[in-house]
Amino acid sequence: MKKRWLSALLLICAAGSQAQGIEPAPTTVMILGVDHAVQLVASNDRPALLDAFLDRAAPDAICIERAPEAYARGDFYEFTYEVQDVVVPFARRHRIELCPIDWQPPAEDAELGFGIDFETPPELRPAKGVHQFLKFGQDSLARDFFHADGPNNLERVIRWTATPAARGKDDLPRRLYLYRTYLQARRVAAAARAHPGGTVVVVVGEFHKHDIKAVLKDEPGIRLVQPSSLGRPGEAEIEAHDRPEYRVAIASFNLLGTQSSSGAIDWGFVRGAVEALEATGTTPQTQLFRTRLDLLEGRIRRGEAIERYRVIAASAGDAKFSWNGVKDSARVDSYFDPFGNLDVRRRALLEAARELLAARDRPRAERLRDECLAGLSPRQRAQLLGYWQRDVVEAGTKTRP
Repeated sequence: MKKRWLSALLLICAAGSQAQGIEPAPTTVMILGVDHAVQLVASNDRPALLDAFLDRAAPDAICIERAPEAYARGDFYEFTYEVQDVVVPFARRHRIELCPIDWQPPAEDAELGFGIDFETPPELRPAKGVHQFLKFGQDSLARDFFHADGPNNLERVIRWTATPAARGKDDLPRRLYLYRTYLQARRVAAAARAHPGGTVVVVVGEFHKHDIKAVLKDEPGIRLVQPSSLGRPGEAEIEAHDRPEYRVAIASFNLLGTQSSSGAIDWGFVRGAVEALEATGTTPQTQLFRTRLDLLEGRIRRGEAIERYRVIAASAGDAKFSWNGVKDSARVDSYFDPFGNLDVRRRALLEAARELLAARDRPRAERLRDECLAGLSPRQRAQLLGYWQRDVVEAGTKTRP
């Protein structure tokens, strides 16, 4: 409430100053380039660090990468973890204005140009290509909070932006990017004008940052400041901003999603998240994370994991995961996990079934899998069976010695 009152007062003062020919104080604009959802795998770019940075910046408004129309519906891109799960809750806790700045072409135009609906995944997400499950490679684990401003990253973005595709018909992504980013910049400028003399932080995909800065560079009333000028929050500061929902997201993404089979996991980072959750109490959710972590790190054998999963399933009741990244609750998946929308009991049964299948006990595996199906909608049942066959049975056959 205090910040809103102050913003209103600043607007009144600015109007008075302009009437007297006095220029209002410029608005400080910081553009933080991010790699969407990498906070879930990179300890030096983790959710609590973004939370701590925003607190240090003390913005009057935060611009986020979503179109105003979609934001008004409470609709976000499913893979922008840092937006809907860190920035938006932070802003609402601190009563900071949120300014959606993105632009997207109408669905009909996008389908005409690309031949695909980017917003709606198919019934079974493909193993590769658009709408595939999100996972990161080894390089992402080393990402630092201010990576977007590194010279190599900037050179890559500038080169792509300035270089048309060899064939004109293949140049739509670049042309659309330029128009989209220009409109993002204009919306940032509008947010800055609404907060004269204040601070506006922009959290946007790093690929957009350079061009937004180029558009705003000579904008009257805006003072562009690098986020790194505030310094990187220290470990104690970051720890003070950590939250249980951040830890659950880290554990879920790395232990239950497709990231778990990527070979790219910061085990210390994930272990720390699980241990912090355990320190607040034992629940079926934390027991499931612990079992999966111990199995993947080789502290327990398959047989012990199966027994643990069965015990968890027997005691979980109707417990749900406190975070799962699911956007469409009518589906069985999330953007990173084929089975992300299962409750804890069903997930424990499914993990036991996965290990039984790996142990070549297919009849018992399928009995537990079928227990997971009970109570799901026909659509969810079909998706679960489809992912089971492709991502568990067939994938296991390919990797089995």
